[in-house]
Amino acid sequence: MTKKTVIHIFHDDPDSIATGSRVALRMREISVEKDVEIEVFCFGPAQRRLGASATDAENTFNRQIDELVAAGVTVGACINAARADETEDALRGRGIALHVARDEFLRFTLEDATVITF
Repeated sequence: MTKKTVIHIFHDDPDSIATGSRVALRMREISVEKDVEIEVFCFGPAQRRLGASATDAENTFNRQIDELVAAGVTVGACINAARADETEDALRGRGIALHVARDEFLRFTLEDATVITF
């Protein structure tokens, strides 16, 4: 049975966004051989950094998120926040899955996922 680890990136400080997305990339490198599915969910302050490019950390975060999407990792964010921030089309265009955060967090529980928050 495949296990799942969710990297939940919530905080928007430079270390959290850059390290959280980097950890997901590094875990992905060995996830297949360990039979673990990796998923990323951006929410709250970190979600507002998706698409931002004012700092090195934001550029690193967005580059790493795009690398994860390109590698086939599910990267999600909150649809309600995206609509409120008027970023829904831009996020979908990058391949980021948009869902109601409440439903995603409950899904993680129902799937017995390990959730690591940055």
